Amino acid sequence: MLGAGVFAALGPAARAAGSGLLAGLALAAVVAYCNATSSARLAARYPASGGTYVCGRERLGPFWGHLAGWGFVVGKTASCAAMALTVGAYAWPAHAHAVAAGAALALTAVNYVGVHKSALVTRAIVAIVLIVLTVVTVSLLTSGEADAARLSFGTDTSPGGILRSAGLLFFAFAGYARIATLGEEVRDPARTIPRAVPIALAITLATYTAVAIATLSVLGGDRLAATTAPLADAVHAAGLPALAPVVRTGAAIAALGSLLALILGVSRTTLAMARDHHLPSFLAAVHPRFAVPHHAELAVGTITALAAATADVRGAIGFSSFAVLVYYAIANASAWTLTPAENRPPRLVPALGLTGCLTLAFALPLTSVLAGSAVLATGALLYATTRRASAF
Repeated sequence: MLGAGVFAALGPAARAAGSGLLAGLALAAVVAYCNATSSARLAARYPASGGTYVCGRERLGPFWGHLAGWGFVVGKTASCAAMALTVGAYAWPAHAHAVAAGAALALTAVNYVGVHKSALVTRAIVAIVLIVLTVVTVSLLTSGEADAARLSFGTDTSPGGILRSAGLLFFAFAGYARIATLGEEVRDPARTIPRAVPIALAITLATYTAVAIATLSVLGGDRLAATTAPLADAVHAAGLPALAPVVRTGAAIAALGSLLALILGVSRTTLAMARDHHLPSFLAAVHPRFAVPHHAELAVGTITALAAATADVRGAIGFSSFAVLVYYAIANASAWTLTPAENRPPRLVPALGLTGCLTLAFALPLTSVLAGSAVLATGALLYATTRRASAF
């Protein structure tokens, strides 16, 4: 979760909500909390690779599991491309697509040799990103340009804009599903997963809130809405140009961290769907030495590299947000069916999560809604086709 989203999502969210950015962040956090709680309870109950694909199948039926898995794999592959392109844009803007494709292939190789090495690399990346964000946030808040009056609501916001910004900021929060999708590789999952998910979400929310307040107090809603590199522009506006290289380096490292985790999670859901013949069965192969789904990881990495070499990052973010919000809607619906003996969360949590996910999904820009709906319809058609073929 502590990845490139915080470096990239504040600008588009401010364009949607204006001075209501913090309200959008709060709304995204509430929906993320519900999703995280539902996902954690389900993952503890079903500690298997696949996350909501497995839980949706077991609680709601094969079709809903398939739709969740399809939305996750397609949507998060788009996220992989977006993160790879963020690496390229910050590391070497003149050759962003080539750098993006190379980053996707390099991190696929890291994941290929086993989850424990991936976790070690992730720890290092998160430590660096936290240091960068702390330095930048403190510097912005203590600069002479910070003005608390810029945090107040203005006439540039509306309920629809706040909803749209929450949907875009949700892209920055998404990431706790990685814990759930790695259920087979976690020690004592029934205890570990329900603890890890809310702790990770709380740390991320505190970090994002501090960064959003610092950036908004320096730039204000209008200037923040106009920027494509919010933190870099904020340090320049605060009279701290020496911090710009630090921000650029932190953003590139954060994007690498996000990409590392994304490839890891998408490949596990691909593995689970291939086991059930919803995707080609060769993707279910597990490496005899490294114990990872190596065919699935190579497939996800290759598709990501190809998309990163050709795609546009803005369209990828909107499309990914829609597909992943639908994925979590199914997770909340699945959590609703848990019994008290199965450690069901309070009923308000999955109900609010389901409603919030669908509301934010359809509040996104129309192009994202139409593209996401078309992809989900394709997934439903694929399910019907494979079911019919298996009946003969």
